Amino acid sequence: MAAALRRLCRAGPRAVTGAPRRGHRLTPSDDEMYQRTRVTVLQPESPNVAFIEGYSGRGFSISGSVVVGPCAVLPRAILQWNSLALFRLLEPRIEILVLGTGDRVEQLHPAVLRQMRLCGIAVEVQDTPNACATFNFLTSEKRLTAAGLIPPRGAYTGLTALPAATD
Repeated sequence: MAAALRRLCRAGPRAVTGAPRRGHRLTPSDDEMYQRTRVTVLQPESPNVAFIEGYSGRGFSISGSVVVGPCAVLPRAILQWNSLALFRLLEPRIEILVLGTGDRVEQLHPAVLRQMRLCGIAVEVQDTPNACATFNFLTSEKRLTAAGLIPPRGAYTGLTALPAATD
């Protein structure tokens, strides 16, 4: 047995037939070549649905309206807010609350997150630019979503438009 093991260790690498080599290329099968690609463009012109178009250090542009300061954006309404209790009182109950905390992500107190979960509301905390895009995406999927947005204090002097999203 030791002799057989020594023989295996001394043997050089052998070419394996049928194995891919460095220059080997895979060719697509018929069904892979003709798969269609679909693109969905989010439409800000959806009737009666709030769509966040842009943001600045002072506020937001939502469905053609300019809102100054922090705001709560619901699919069919825009409100001023200063407490997360507002989102627990809404009927019909929202599924997801997207919080935009300004220039950077801020952590919420675990007790607040627990209370929201007990009410059946999932909370997503992001910086404000990403929260705006997330709200638009979830709303376009017809999800019961709300956004609590705080304007970013960074160097945004003018209105920063959100890019058109595609799938």
